[in-house]
Amino acid sequence: MTDVTSAKSSRRPHHWRRDLIELAALFTAVVVADTIAKTVVRGADGPYMLVFSAIALIATAAFHTWWARRHSHAPPHGHPGGSGPTPLPAATDAATGKAAAVDAPSRETASHETGPVETTLWRVRSTVRDTPGSLAALCTALAHQSVDILTLQTHPLAEGTVDEFLLRAPARLQASELTREIAAAGGTHTWIERADAHDLVDTPTRLLGLATRTALDAAELPLALRQLLGRCSIHSLPAVSLTGRPTGETAPVEGHLEDTVMRLRDPNGGVITIERPYLPFTPTEFARARALVELDARLGPRIPRSQDVLTLPEGNEITVRRADQRDLVAARAMHDRCSARTLDLRYHGPVGDADRYLDHLLSPRYGRTLAVQTASGRLVALGHLLWDGDETEVALMVEDDWQRRGIGSELLGRLVAMAVEAGCESVYAVTQSSNTGMVAAMRALNLPLDYQIEERTLVITARLSSASARSRLPLGER
Repeated sequence: MTDVTSAKSSRRPHHWRRDLIELAALFTAVVVADTIAKTVVRGADGPYMLVFSAIALIATAAFHTWWARRHSHAPPHGHPGGSGPTPLPAATDAATGKAAAVDAPSRETASHETGPVETTLWRVRSTVRDTPGSLAALCTALAHQSVDILTLQTHPLAEGTVDEFLLRAPARLQASELTREIAAAGGTHTWIERADAHDLVDTPTRLLGLATRTALDAAELPLALRQLLGRCSIHSLPAVSLTGRPTGETAPVEGHLEDTVMRLRDPNGGVITIERPYLPFTPTEFARARALVELDARLGPRIPRSQDVLTLPEGNEITVRRADQRDLVAARAMHDRCSARTLDLRYHGPVGDADRYLDHLLSPRYGRTLAVQTASGRLVALGHLLWDGDETEVALMVEDDWQRRGIGSELLGRLVAMAVEAGCESVYAVTQSSNTGMVAAMRALNLPLDYQIEERTLVITARLSSASARSRLPLGER
């Protein structure tokens, strides 16, 4: 609705009765004028009649003018005093019904006087009784503290309902005060943590994004589950150990949920165990996690087939690509060409069953693997990013004849970039203290490093808080 009224809508309705009356009045006036004229001409009182007629004409004209002015100032149709409903003025406020043109200056003044209010985002989960008005009481208590509810999810339980909120609260409101207000409104088992702008995505959109990532890459399933369920530990336990013995790890087809632990059947065999000690899982979260695992099972083995061709400083070209269990034969052939020293630095000792161990490392269920192959197609290096519960490990192995050419640094930089993209807070490498090549590659990341040495074993942890702002350098400039 606009403030400008069109010419068509402003035109008054045309009444045929008024035209008929005006025509009759004109006809009567002509008859009266003719009669007066004949009287003036023929009678002795003609001059007096003419004067009286003039006075009557002036009086009639004055009355008509007064009447017209009175009706032209009457309230228009639809306003008080008129007929029909009374519409709101143009551009009204949807909440109050006041004209925006009148209300806006007062809001600007208030904003100018008080200034912007600093706010904080919170994720809050609380259990309320499953009775009418329980959620309303909780929302009212939050409103009294000037807290804005951005999103709300409900997780029905056998007794009560878990409500999960994303809140925008004044910065002055501390977590303890917010928890106290929720408790006073009837909320129990309240859990609260800081949120950020990434949490502003609505739940259906976030779930579709996680499903898409899982569909494109089998290695994304553990990451998708972690982002779906928050801070949690995810362990993929195979049905058969690396030594070939059954682990005894099984789970029913429909999965199993018990308070803070859920167990889901791994499509590749074994069990996916998810633990979140600080917060029990709800049946809703269990159903969502099970749906992602079922999607992964239906799609089968898959990895992105993108690859990059790079040129080494001496001029040789290499290709860096993703690898999986279909590269097992080529990976075993590379192992056979490596020296005992190279294998010892990588595995900290002899490998009894290389095929089974490589099959585990190449599985997308346990992480991501990058392979480097020459122009002839021979595999000469492997880099692994392994999901280890809530931590992430990086591991490298480069064939002897291709070492000290920058391949290890290139693989490590790409693995760290993957870890940053996956939202990992840190990565660690386990090697021998004499492995100067791995130490140099970790230092070349230009990230904060922590070192732990126990006997001959060295654990180097890189914190990735600043890695997202770091641009990847070309090969040879690391």
